Amino acid sequence: LEVGICGEHGGDPESIEWCHIIGNNYVSCSPFRVPIARLAAAHVALKHSGKSVAEDK
Repeated sequence: LEVGICGEHGGDPESIEWCHIIGNNYVSCSPFRVPIARLAAAHVALKHSGKSVAEDK
């Protein structure tokens, strides 16, 4: 079962982090919010990976 959210919360960086923490599979948002949502998701993934960007070099 895949679980996610859509709408305004799907494009909000704080909501994206919350969804990551609770284990949601996806977020969905309006097209104009997609760039912000993708950047927020990348930040959250790095933040919760336990690695720093410098460690990857």
